[in-house]
Amino acid sequence: MIFLNPKAHDRYYPDERSREVMQKTIAFFENMGKRKLKDDDHERTWYQDFLDFVREERIFATMCTPSSYGADDCRWDTWRNCEFAEILAFYGLHYWYTWQVSVLGLGPIWMSENEDAKHRAAESLERGEIFAFGLSEQAHGADLYGSSMQLADEGNGKYLANGSKYYIGNGNKARMVSTFGKMTDNNDWVFFVSDSQHPNYHLKKNTVNVQSYVSSFSLEDYPIAESDILSRGPEAWDAALNTVNVGKFNLGWASIGICTHSFYEAITHAHNRVLYDKRVTEFPQVRQLLMDAYARLVAMKLVGLRAADYMRAASTDDRRYLLFNPIVKMKVTTQGEDVINHLWDVIAARGFEEDTYFEMAARDIRALPKLEGTVHVNIALIVKFLANYFFNPAEFPQVGRRDDDANDDFLFQQGATRGLGGIQFHDYRPVFDGVDLPNVNLFKEQLETFRTLCMEAPPSREQSKDVDFLLAVGEIFIVIVYAQLILENAKTYEIPDALVDQIFDVLIRDMSRYALALHSKPSATQEQMDGCLAMIKKPIVDQERFDALYEEHVTSLSGVYEMNP
Repeated sequence: MIFLNPKAHDRYYPDERSREVMQKTIAFFENMGKRKLKDDDHERTWYQDFLDFVREERIFATMCTPSSYGADDCRWDTWRNCEFAEILAFYGLHYWYTWQVSVLGLGPIWMSENEDAKHRAAESLERGEIFAFGLSEQAHGADLYGSSMQLADEGNGKYLANGSKYYIGNGNKARMVSTFGKMTDNNDWVFFVSDSQHPNYHLKKNTVNVQSYVSSFSLEDYPIAESDILSRGPEAWDAALNTVNVGKFNLGWASIGICTHSFYEAITHAHNRVLYDKRVTEFPQVRQLLMDAYARLVAMKLVGLRAADYMRAASTDDRRYLLFNPIVKMKVTTQGEDVINHLWDVIAARGFEEDTYFEMAARDIRALPKLEGTVHVNIALIVKFLANYFFNPAEFPQVGRRDDDANDDFLFQQGATRGLGGIQFHDYRPVFDGVDLPNVNLFKEQLETFRTLCMEAPPSREQSKDVDFLLAVGEIFIVIVYAQLILENAKTYEIPDALVDQIFDVLIRDMSRYALALHSKPSATQEQMDGCLAMIKKPIVDQERFDALYEEHVTSLSGVYEMNP
Protein backbone atom coordinates (compact mmCIF):
# COMPACT_ATOMS: atom_id res chain seq x y z
CA MET A 1 0.00 0.00 0.00
CA ILE A 2 1.35 3.41 -0.96
CA PHE A 3 -0.27 5.16 2.03
CA LEU A 4 1.61 5.70 5.27
CA ASN A 5 0.28 3.47 8.06
CA PRO A 6 2.14 4.13 11.34
CA LYS A 7 0.76 0.93 12.87
CA ALA A 8 2.45 -1.13 10.17
CA HIS A 9 5.45 0.96 9.17
CA ASP A 10 7.60 -1.57 7.36
CA ARG A 11 8.92 0.54 4.48
CA TYR A 12 12.28 0.01 2.83
CA TYR A 13 15.16 2.16 4.11
CA PRO A 14 18.73 1.97 2.83
CA ASP A 15 20.18 2.24 6.36
CA GLU A 16 19.15 1.38 9.88
CA ARG A 17 19.45 4.94 11.25
CA SER A 18 16.81 6.20 8.80
CA ARG A 19 14.42 3.46 9.93
CA GLU A 20 15.16 4.33 13.55
CA VAL A 21 14.40 8.03 13.03
CA MET A 22 11.03 7.28 11.43
CA GLN A 23 9.99 4.63 13.94
CA LYS A 24 11.03 6.68 16.97
CA THR A 25 9.16 9.70 15.61
CA ILE A 26 6.03 7.61 15.13
CA ALA A 27 6.44 6.15 18.62
CA PHE A 28 6.75 9.65 20.13
CA PHE A 29 3.36 10.70 18.76
CA GLU A 30 1.59 7.40 19.38
CA ASN A 31 2.79 7.47 23.00
CA MET A 32 1.56 11.05 23.26
CA GLY A 33 -1.88 9.92 22.12
CA LYS A 34 -4.64 11.77 20.33
CA ARG A 35 -6.16 13.35 23.42
CA LYS A 36 -2.98 15.20 24.33
CA LEU A 37 -2.29 15.99 20.68
CA LYS A 38 -5.69 17.69 20.46
CA ASP A 39 -5.45 19.37 23.88
CA ASP A 40 -2.08 20.89 22.96
CA ASP A 41 -3.53 22.10 19.69
CA HIS A 42 -6.58 23.67 21.33
CA GLU A 43 -4.50 25.30 24.07
CA ARG A 44 -1.86 26.44 21.55
CA THR A 45 0.84 24.77 23.66
CA TRP A 46 4.42 25.32 22.48
CA TYR A 47 5.74 21.87 21.52
CA GLN A 48 8.72 21.78 23.86
CA ASP A 49 8.17 18.06 24.49
CA PHE A 50 8.67 17.42 20.77
CA LEU A 51 11.78 19.59 20.63
CA ASP A 52 13.17 17.77 23.68
CA PHE A 53 12.63 14.49 21.84
CA VAL A 54 14.35 15.90 18.75
CA ARG A 55 17.34 16.93 20.85
CA GLU A 56 17.62 13.70 22.80
CA GLU A 57 17.37 11.51 19.71
CA ARG A 58 19.46 13.83 17.45
CA ILE A 59 16.65 13.80 14.90
CA PHE A 60 17.24 17.14 13.19
CA ALA A 61 21.00 16.61 13.34
CA THR A 62 20.66 13.36 11.42
CA MET A 63 18.17 14.71 8.89
CA CYS A 64 19.48 18.23 8.25
CA THR A 65 23.28 18.04 8.38
CA PRO A 66 25.10 17.41 5.08
CA SER A 67 27.38 14.40 5.35
CA SER A 68 30.58 16.46 5.13
CA TYR A 69 29.67 18.43 8.28
CA GLY A 70 28.09 15.84 10.56
CA ALA A 71 28.35 12.43 12.13
CA ASP A 72 28.32 9.20 10.13
CA ASP A 73 24.51 9.00 10.18
CA CYS A 74 24.04 12.55 8.86
CA ARG A 75 23.16 13.49 5.31
CA TRP A 76 20.81 15.79 3.39
CA ASP A 77 18.65 13.25 1.60
CA THR A 78 15.54 14.57 -0.13
CA TRP A 79 13.83 11.17 -0.28
CA ARG A 80 14.37 10.63 3.46
CA ASN A 81 13.23 14.18 4.21
CA CYS A 82 10.00 13.54 2.31
CA GLU A 83 9.33 10.50 4.48
CA PHE A 84 9.96 12.52 7.63
CA ALA A 85 7.82 15.46 6.49
CA GLU A 86 4.93 13.14 5.75
CA ILE A 87 5.11 11.54 9.21
CA LEU A 88 5.30 14.87 11.05
CA ALA A 89 2.31 16.35 9.19
CA PHE A 90 0.38 13.09 9.63
CA TYR A 91 0.30 13.98 13.33
CA GLY A 92 0.02 17.75 13.07
CA LEU A 93 1.01 20.66 10.88
CA HIS A 94 2.81 22.52 13.65
CA TYR A 95 5.28 19.72 14.38
CA TRP A 96 6.05 19.69 10.68
CA TYR A 97 6.31 23.47 10.67
CA THR A 98 9.09 23.79 13.25
CA TRP A 99 11.16 21.35 11.19
CA GLN A 100 10.19 23.00 7.90
CA VAL A 101 11.31 26.48 8.89
CA SER A 102 14.52 25.01 10.30
CA VAL A 103 15.16 23.54 6.84
CA LEU A 104 14.62 26.99 5.33
CA GLY A 105 16.89 28.63 7.89
CA LEU A 106 19.65 26.17 7.13
CA GLY A 107 19.44 26.71 3.36
CA PRO A 108 21.43 29.97 3.13
CA ILE A 109 23.99 28.57 5.58
CA TRP A 110 24.70 25.36 3.66
CA MET A 111 24.70 27.34 0.38
CA SER A 112 27.28 29.84 1.63
CA GLU A 113 31.08 29.88 1.49
CA ASN A 114 31.17 30.63 5.23
CA GLU A 115 32.76 27.55 6.77
CA ASP A 116 32.61 28.99 10.28
CA ALA A 117 28.82 29.41 10.04
CA LYS A 118 28.44 25.91 8.62
CA HIS A 119 30.34 24.34 11.52
CA ARG A 120 28.32 26.42 13.99
CA ALA A 121 25.13 25.16 12.34
CA ALA A 122 26.27 21.55 12.58
CA GLU A 123 27.13 22.00 16.26
CA SER A 124 23.78 23.69 16.91
CA LEU A 125 21.94 20.80 15.25
CA GLU A 126 23.75 18.34 17.50
CA ARG A 127 22.59 20.39 20.50
CA GLY A 128 19.00 20.16 19.26
CA GLU A 129 18.64 23.81 18.28
CA ILE A 130 16.09 25.04 15.74
CA PHE A 131 16.59 27.56 12.94
CA ALA A 132 14.70 30.34 11.17
CA PHE A 133 14.53 31.95 7.72
CA GLY A 134 14.40 35.75 8.12
CA LEU A 135 13.12 36.74 4.70
CA SER A 136 9.58 38.13 4.86
CA GLU A 137 8.61 41.61 6.05
CA GLN A 138 5.20 42.93 7.01
CA ALA A 139 5.06 45.65 4.37
CA HIS A 140 6.63 43.66 1.55
CA GLY A 141 5.85 40.01 2.22
CA ALA A 142 8.42 37.87 0.37
CA ASP A 143 9.14 40.63 -2.17
CA LEU A 144 12.93 40.61 -2.03
CA TYR A 145 13.22 43.91 -3.92
CA GLY A 146 11.34 45.67 -1.13
CA SER A 147 13.47 44.36 1.73
CA SER A 148 14.10 47.12 4.27
CA MET A 149 16.45 45.26 6.63
CA GLN A 150 19.71 47.25 6.59
CA LEU A 151 23.28 46.19 7.34
CA ALA A 152 25.76 49.04 7.84
CA ASP A 153 29.51 48.52 7.49
CA GLU A 154 31.21 50.03 10.56
CA GLY A 155 34.72 49.08 9.42
CA ASN A 156 37.24 46.60 10.82
CA GLY A 157 34.93 43.67 10.02
CA LYS A 158 32.10 45.03 12.17
CA TYR A 159 28.52 45.76 11.06
CA LEU A 160 25.23 46.94 12.57
CA ALA A 161 21.86 45.52 11.51
CA ASN A 162 18.60 47.46 11.77
CA GLY A 163 15.16 46.50 10.54
CA SER A 164 12.17 44.25 11.08
CA LYS A 165 10.99 40.85 9.88
CA TYR A 166 7.51 39.33 9.91
CA TYR A 167 6.00 35.83 9.56
CA ILE A 168 9.26 34.22 10.70
CA GLY A 169 8.69 30.73 12.06
CA ASN A 170 10.81 29.69 15.07
CA GLY A 171 11.75 33.35 15.52
CA ASN A 172 11.27 32.99 19.27
CA LYS A 173 13.86 30.27 19.82
CA ALA A 174 16.14 29.95 16.78
CA ARG A 175 19.83 30.32 17.61
CA MET A 176 20.69 30.96 13.95
CA VAL A 177 18.29 33.13 11.95
CA SER A 178 19.37 33.44 8.30
CA THR A 179 18.42 37.09 7.78
CA PHE A 180 18.05 38.74 4.36
CA GLY A 181 18.67 42.45 3.87
CA LYS A 182 20.62 45.12 1.99
CA MET A 183 23.94 46.83 2.60
CA THR A 184 23.49 50.53 3.38
CA ASP A 185 26.53 51.66 1.39
CA ASN A 186 25.86 50.03 -2.00
CA ASN A 187 22.37 48.47 -1.66
CA ASP A 188 23.78 45.00 -2.31
CA TRP A 189 21.75 42.01 -1.12
CA VAL A 190 23.14 40.28 1.93
CA PHE A 191 22.41 37.23 4.08
CA PHE A 192 23.72 37.22 7.63
CA VAL A 193 23.08 35.22 10.79
CA SER A 194 21.36 36.66 13.86
CA ASP A 195 20.44 35.01 17.17
CA SER A 196 16.94 35.23 18.64
CA GLN A 197 18.41 35.20 22.16
CA HIS A 198 20.66 38.25 21.62
CA PRO A 199 19.65 41.39 23.62
CA ASN A 200 19.51 43.51 20.43
CA TYR A 201 17.07 41.03 18.87
CA HIS A 202 13.61 42.25 19.90
CA LEU A 203 10.81 39.70 19.72
CA LYS A 204 7.56 41.60 19.22
CA LYS A 205 4.82 39.00 19.04
CA ASN A 206 3.48 35.76 17.63
CA THR A 207 1.55 36.79 14.52
CA VAL A 208 -0.72 33.71 14.60
CA ASN A 209 -2.94 32.10 17.22
CA VAL A 210 -1.65 28.53 17.02
CA GLN A 211 0.97 26.23 18.58
CA SER A 212 3.70 27.47 16.26
CA TYR A 213 5.50 30.72 16.90
CA VAL A 214 5.44 32.75 13.66
CA SER A 215 7.27 35.78 14.87
CA SER A 216 7.52 39.47 14.29
CA PHE A 217 10.93 40.72 15.38
CA SER A 218 13.29 43.64 14.92
CA LEU A 219 17.05 44.07 15.03
CA GLU A 220 18.15 47.33 16.63
CA ASP A 221 21.84 48.17 16.29
CA TYR A 222 22.44 44.43 16.25
CA PRO A 223 26.22 43.76 16.02
CA ILE A 224 27.26 41.52 13.14
CA ALA A 225 30.79 40.18 12.63
CA GLU A 226 32.36 39.14 9.34
CA SER A 227 31.94 35.53 10.47
CA ASP A 228 28.16 36.08 10.57
CA ILE A 229 27.85 37.11 6.92
CA LEU A 230 26.74 34.25 4.68
CA SER A 231 26.59 35.80 1.21
CA ARG A 232 26.42 39.12 -0.61
CA GLY A 233 25.15 40.50 -3.90
CA PRO A 234 23.83 38.02 -6.51
CA GLU A 235 24.87 35.07 -4.33
CA ALA A 236 22.55 36.27 -1.55
CA TRP A 237 19.68 36.72 -4.02
CA ASP A 238 20.25 33.24 -5.45
CA ALA A 239 20.47 31.75 -1.96
CA ALA A 240 17.03 33.15 -1.12
CA LEU A 241 15.34 31.63 -4.17
CA ASN A 242 17.31 28.38 -4.13
CA THR A 243 16.48 27.88 -0.45
CA VAL A 244 12.80 28.11 -1.37
CA ASN A 245 13.39 25.38 -3.98
CA VAL A 246 14.81 23.09 -1.30
CA GLY A 247 12.63 23.97 1.68
CA LYS A 248 9.17 24.70 0.37
CA PHE A 249 9.12 21.49 -1.64
CA ASN A 250 8.10 20.03 1.73
CA LEU A 251 4.73 21.80 1.56
CA GLY A 252 3.37 19.09 -0.72
CA TRP A 253 4.48 16.41 1.71
CA ALA A 254 2.71 18.14 4.57
CA SER A 255 -0.50 18.01 2.53
CA ILE A 256 0.04 14.30 1.85
CA GLY A 257 0.52 13.54 5.55
CA ILE A 258 -2.53 15.54 6.64
CA CYS A 259 -4.77 14.01 3.96
CA THR A 260 -3.66 10.44 4.74
CA HIS A 261 -4.56 10.67 8.44
CA SER A 262 -7.82 12.39 7.53
CA PHE A 263 -8.69 9.68 5.03
CA TYR A 264 -8.29 6.92 7.61
CA GLU A 265 -10.47 8.79 10.06
CA ALA A 266 -13.14 9.66 7.51
CA ILE A 267 -13.47 6.22 5.91
CA THR A 268 -13.65 4.49 9.30
CA HIS A 269 -16.38 6.86 10.46
CA ALA A 270 -18.41 6.69 7.24
CA HIS A 271 -18.17 2.93 6.77
CA ASN A 272 -19.39 2.25 10.30
CA ARG A 273 -22.25 4.73 10.26
CA VAL A 274 -25.69 3.46 9.18
CA LEU A 275 -28.40 5.78 7.85
CA TYR A 276 -31.70 4.64 6.36
CA ASP A 277 -30.58 1.00 6.77
CA LYS A 278 -27.46 1.60 4.66
CA ARG A 279 -23.83 2.18 5.43
CA VAL A 280 -22.95 5.75 4.54
CA THR A 281 -20.29 4.36 2.19
CA GLU A 282 -23.06 2.74 0.09
CA PHE A 283 -24.64 6.03 -1.00
CA PRO A 284 -23.75 6.86 -4.64
CA GLN A 285 -22.62 10.43 -3.96
CA VAL A 286 -20.45 9.24 -1.06
CA ARG A 287 -18.89 6.53 -3.21
CA GLN A 288 -17.91 9.12 -5.80
CA LEU A 289 -16.51 11.54 -3.23
CA LEU A 290 -14.44 8.88 -1.49
CA MET A 291 -13.15 7.44 -4.76
CA ASP A 292 -12.13 10.91 -5.97
CA ALA A 293 -10.42 11.64 -2.64
CA TYR A 294 -8.54 8.34 -2.79
CA ALA A 295 -7.50 8.79 -6.43
CA ARG A 296 -6.33 12.35 -5.79
CA LEU A 297 -4.33 11.32 -2.73
CA VAL A 298 -2.58 8.45 -4.52
CA ALA A 299 -1.75 10.86 -7.36
CA MET A 300 -0.38 13.43 -4.90
CA LYS A 301 2.00 10.90 -3.47
CA LEU A 302 3.14 9.57 -6.87
CA VAL A 303 3.89 13.12 -8.02
CA GLY A 304 5.70 14.06 -4.81
CA LEU A 305 7.90 10.97 -4.99
CA ARG A 306 8.67 11.45 -8.68
CA ALA A 307 9.53 15.11 -8.26
CA ALA A 308 11.91 14.11 -5.44
CA ASP A 309 13.68 11.76 -7.87
CA TYR A 310 14.36 14.70 -10.20
CA MET A 311 15.48 16.88 -7.28
CA ARG A 312 18.07 14.26 -6.34
CA ALA A 313 19.22 13.73 -9.93
CA ALA A 314 19.58 17.45 -10.65
CA SER A 315 22.78 19.03 -11.93
CA THR A 316 23.87 22.13 -13.82
CA ASP A 317 22.99 20.17 -16.99
CA ASP A 318 19.65 18.87 -15.74
CA ARG A 319 17.41 21.48 -14.15
CA ARG A 320 14.07 19.82 -14.88
CA TYR A 321 13.38 19.92 -11.14
CA LEU A 322 12.65 23.63 -11.49
CA LEU A 323 9.37 22.73 -13.22
CA PHE A 324 8.48 19.71 -11.12
CA ASN A 325 9.32 21.38 -7.80
CA PRO A 326 6.74 24.23 -8.00
CA ILE A 327 4.15 21.72 -9.17
CA VAL A 328 4.56 19.96 -5.82
CA LYS A 329 4.38 23.28 -3.97
CA MET A 330 1.32 24.48 -5.86
CA LYS A 331 -0.58 21.51 -7.30
CA VAL A 332 -0.09 18.89 -4.60
CA THR A 333 -1.09 21.39 -1.90
CA THR A 334 -4.22 22.55 -3.73
CA GLN A 335 -5.13 18.93 -4.44
CA GLY A 336 -4.84 18.41 -0.69
CA GLU A 337 -7.57 21.01 -0.23
CA ASP A 338 -9.73 19.06 -2.69
CA VAL A 339 -9.18 15.82 -0.81
CA ILE A 340 -10.21 17.38 2.50
CA ASN A 341 -13.24 19.00 0.85
CA HIS A 342 -14.35 15.62 -0.55
CA LEU A 343 -13.92 13.91 2.83
CA TRP A 344 -15.68 16.73 4.66
CA ASP A 345 -18.70 16.39 2.38
CA VAL A 346 -18.82 12.75 3.44
CA ILE A 347 -18.42 13.09 7.22
CA ALA A 348 -20.28 16.44 7.38
CA ALA A 349 -20.75 17.68 10.96
CA ARG A 350 -18.31 15.10 12.31
CA GLY A 351 -15.54 17.19 10.76
CA PHE A 352 -16.17 19.95 13.31
CA GLU A 353 -16.01 17.77 16.42
CA GLU A 354 -13.23 18.65 18.83
CA ASP A 355 -12.02 15.08 19.38
CA THR A 356 -11.21 14.41 15.73
CA TYR A 357 -7.93 14.83 13.89
CA PHE A 358 -10.03 16.10 10.99
CA GLU A 359 -10.99 19.24 12.87
CA MET A 360 -7.32 20.28 12.79
CA ALA A 361 -6.82 19.07 9.22
CA ALA A 362 -9.71 21.10 7.81
CA ARG A 363 -8.10 24.24 9.21
CA ASP A 364 -4.46 23.47 8.50
CA ILE A 365 -4.76 22.14 4.95
CA ARG A 366 -5.68 25.68 3.83
CA ALA A 367 -2.34 27.04 5.03
CA LEU A 368 -0.08 25.01 2.77
CA PRO A 369 -0.80 26.60 -0.63
CA LYS A 370 -0.48 29.98 1.09
CA LEU A 371 2.77 29.35 2.97
CA GLU A 372 4.52 29.55 -0.40
CA GLY A 373 3.05 33.02 -0.88
CA THR A 374 0.25 32.63 -3.38
CA VAL A 375 -0.64 29.96 -5.92
CA HIS A 376 -0.45 32.41 -8.81
CA VAL A 377 3.28 33.01 -8.17
CA ASN A 378 4.01 29.35 -8.84
CA ILE A 379 1.72 29.21 -11.88
CA ALA A 380 3.41 32.27 -13.38
CA LEU A 381 6.76 30.52 -12.88
CA ILE A 382 5.55 27.26 -14.40
CA VAL A 383 4.19 28.94 -17.54
CA LYS A 384 7.75 29.99 -18.42
CA PHE A 385 8.54 26.34 -19.16
CA LEU A 386 5.59 25.66 -21.48
CA ALA A 387 7.25 26.33 -24.85
CA ASN A 388 10.29 24.14 -24.26
CA TYR A 389 8.19 21.40 -22.67
CA PHE A 390 5.96 21.03 -25.71
CA PHE A 391 8.15 22.10 -28.61
CA ASN A 392 11.84 21.77 -27.75
CA PRO A 393 12.56 18.49 -25.92
CA ALA A 394 16.10 17.25 -25.26
CA GLU A 395 17.77 13.94 -24.47
CA PHE A 396 18.42 13.15 -20.81
CA PRO A 397 19.58 10.04 -18.95
CA GLN A 398 16.73 8.04 -17.47
CA VAL A 399 16.01 8.98 -13.85
CA GLY A 400 14.96 6.03 -11.74
CA ARG A 401 13.71 5.74 -8.19
CA ARG A 402 16.13 7.67 -5.97
CA ASP A 403 15.79 6.22 -2.49
CA ASP A 404 19.53 5.59 -2.10
CA ASP A 405 21.54 6.91 0.85
CA ALA A 406 23.38 9.67 -1.03
CA ASN A 407 23.90 13.24 0.14
CA ASP A 408 22.14 15.70 -2.20
CA ASP A 409 25.11 18.01 -2.72
CA PHE A 410 23.74 19.85 -5.75
CA LEU A 411 20.82 21.36 -3.82
CA PHE A 412 23.31 23.62 -2.06
CA GLN A 413 25.17 24.37 -5.30
CA GLN A 414 22.27 25.27 -7.59
CA GLY A 415 23.95 28.41 -8.90
CA ALA A 416 22.30 31.37 -10.61
CA THR A 417 18.51 31.49 -10.68
CA ARG A 418 18.24 33.16 -14.09
CA GLY A 419 17.71 31.50 -17.47
CA LEU A 420 14.55 29.55 -16.68
CA GLY A 421 13.24 29.96 -20.22
CA GLY A 422 16.20 27.98 -21.56
CA ILE A 423 15.60 24.86 -19.44
CA GLN A 424 14.67 21.80 -21.50
CA PHE A 425 12.80 18.60 -20.68
CA HIS A 426 12.60 15.07 -21.97
CA ASP A 427 9.89 14.34 -24.50
CA TYR A 428 6.61 13.72 -22.69
CA ARG A 429 5.06 11.73 -25.56
CA PRO A 430 6.78 8.36 -24.99
CA VAL A 431 5.59 8.49 -21.37
CA PHE A 432 1.95 8.78 -22.42
CA ASP A 433 2.29 6.50 -25.44
CA GLY A 434 3.67 3.76 -23.20
CA VAL A 435 0.30 3.41 -21.45
CA ASP A 436 -2.80 2.06 -23.19
CA LEU A 437 -5.76 2.64 -20.89
CA PRO A 438 -9.13 4.15 -21.88
CA ASN A 439 -8.98 7.32 -19.79
CA VAL A 440 -5.25 7.83 -20.34
CA ASN A 441 -5.91 7.71 -24.08
CA LEU A 442 -8.76 10.19 -23.74
CA PHE A 443 -6.55 12.50 -21.67
CA LYS A 444 -3.95 12.33 -24.45
CA GLU A 445 -6.57 13.76 -26.82
CA GLN A 446 -7.12 16.67 -24.44
CA LEU A 447 -3.36 17.15 -24.12
CA GLU A 448 -2.74 17.24 -27.86
CA THR A 449 -5.66 19.61 -28.38
CA PHE A 450 -4.07 22.00 -25.90
CA ARG A 451 -0.65 21.64 -27.54
CA THR A 452 -2.19 22.47 -30.93
CA LEU A 453 -3.94 25.45 -29.38
CA CYS A 454 -0.63 26.72 -27.98
CA MET A 455 0.92 26.40 -31.45
CA GLU A 456 -1.90 27.78 -33.59
CA ALA A 457 -3.56 30.29 -31.28
CA PRO A 458 -1.00 31.24 -28.61
CA PRO A 459 -1.63 34.13 -26.24
CA SER A 460 -1.36 37.50 -27.97
CA ARG A 461 0.92 40.26 -26.71
CA GLU A 462 -2.02 41.75 -24.80
CA GLN A 463 -3.09 38.39 -23.36
CA SER A 464 0.48 37.73 -22.22
CA LYS A 465 0.19 40.82 -20.03
CA ASP A 466 -3.11 39.58 -18.59
CA VAL A 467 -2.14 37.58 -15.51
CA ASP A 468 -5.66 36.19 -15.11
CA PHE A 469 -5.56 34.77 -18.65
CA LEU A 470 -2.08 33.29 -18.19
CA LEU A 471 -3.08 31.65 -14.91
CA ALA A 472 -5.91 29.85 -16.72
CA VAL A 473 -3.44 28.65 -19.35
CA GLY A 474 -1.08 27.58 -16.58
CA GLU A 475 -3.71 25.45 -14.83
CA ILE A 476 -4.12 23.35 -17.97
CA PHE A 477 -0.39 23.01 -18.54
CA ILE A 478 0.17 21.99 -14.92
CA VAL A 479 -2.33 19.14 -15.02
CA ILE A 480 -0.51 17.76 -18.08
CA VAL A 481 2.88 17.73 -16.35
CA TYR A 482 1.20 16.35 -13.23
CA ALA A 483 -0.25 13.50 -15.31
CA GLN A 484 3.17 12.75 -16.80
CA LEU A 485 4.75 12.39 -13.35
CA ILE A 486 1.93 10.08 -12.27
CA LEU A 487 2.51 7.78 -15.25
CA GLU A 488 6.28 7.78 -14.76
CA ASN A 489 5.85 6.57 -11.18
CA ALA A 490 2.84 4.25 -11.48
CA LYS A 491 4.89 1.23 -12.53
CA THR A 492 7.63 1.94 -10.00
CA TYR A 493 5.13 1.77 -7.14
CA GLU A 494 3.08 -1.04 -8.73
CA ILE A 495 -0.13 0.95 -9.04
CA PRO A 496 -2.77 -1.27 -10.70
CA ASP A 497 -3.91 -0.26 -14.19
CA ALA A 498 -7.48 0.07 -12.93
CA LEU A 499 -6.43 2.67 -10.37
CA VAL A 500 -4.31 4.56 -12.91
CA ASP A 501 -7.34 4.72 -15.19
CA GLN A 502 -9.50 5.96 -12.30
CA ILE A 503 -6.94 8.67 -11.51
CA PHE A 504 -7.19 9.80 -15.12
CA ASP A 505 -10.98 9.83 -14.81
CA VAL A 506 -10.40 12.60 -12.24
CA LEU A 507 -7.78 14.38 -14.38
CA ILE A 508 -10.06 14.44 -17.43
CA ARG A 509 -12.75 16.16 -15.39
CA ASP A 510 -10.22 18.62 -13.99
CA MET A 511 -8.86 19.35 -17.47
CA SER A 512 -12.40 19.98 -18.74
CA ARG A 513 -13.05 22.37 -15.86
CA TYR A 514 -9.86 24.32 -16.55
CA ALA A 515 -10.65 24.43 -20.28
CA LEU A 516 -14.07 25.90 -19.53
CA ALA A 517 -12.45 28.52 -17.29
CA LEU A 518 -10.06 29.54 -20.08
CA HIS A 519 -12.94 29.60 -22.59
CA SER A 520 -14.76 32.04 -20.31
CA LYS A 521 -11.95 34.59 -20.05
CA PRO A 522 -13.04 37.96 -21.48
CA SER A 523 -10.04 38.22 -23.81
CA ALA A 524 -10.27 34.68 -25.25
CA THR A 525 -10.52 34.69 -29.04
CA GLN A 526 -12.95 32.57 -31.03
CA GLU A 527 -10.18 30.19 -32.09
CA GLN A 528 -9.05 29.81 -28.50
CA MET A 529 -12.61 29.25 -27.31
CA ASP A 530 -13.15 26.58 -29.97
CA GLY A 531 -9.99 24.81 -28.82
CA CYS A 532 -11.12 24.96 -25.21
CA LEU A 533 -14.50 23.42 -26.06
CA ALA A 534 -12.71 20.61 -27.90
CA MET A 535 -10.82 19.83 -24.68
CA ILE A 536 -13.99 19.26 -22.68
CA LYS A 537 -14.46 15.49 -22.40
CA LYS A 538 -16.43 13.03 -20.31
CA PRO A 539 -14.34 10.22 -18.78
CA ILE A 540 -14.99 6.69 -19.98
CA VAL A 541 -17.10 5.04 -17.32
CA ASP A 542 -16.35 1.47 -16.26
CA GLN A 543 -18.68 0.58 -13.40
CA GLU A 544 -17.12 -2.82 -12.84
CA ARG A 545 -13.69 -1.23 -12.48
CA PHE A 546 -15.06 1.42 -10.13
CA ASP A 547 -16.85 -1.09 -7.90
CA ALA A 548 -13.82 -3.35 -7.59
CA LEU A 549 -11.51 -0.44 -6.77
CA TYR A 550 -13.96 0.96 -4.25
CA GLU A 551 -14.14 -2.31 -2.36
CA GLU A 552 -10.47 -3.28 -2.62
CA HIS A 553 -8.85 0.13 -2.11
CA VAL A 554 -11.31 2.45 -0.36
CA THR A 555 -13.72 0.76 2.05
CA SER A 556 -11.03 -1.81 2.87
CA LEU A 557 -9.17 1.01 4.69
CA SER A 558 -11.92 1.28 7.28
CA GLY A 559 -10.40 0.53 10.68
CA VAL A 560 -6.89 0.06 9.28
CA TYR A 561 -5.43 2.92 11.33
CA GLU A 562 -6.54 4.83 14.41
CA MET A 563 -4.20 6.91 16.55
CA ASN A 564 -3.66 5.78 20.12
CA PRO A 565 -6.14 7.55 22.41
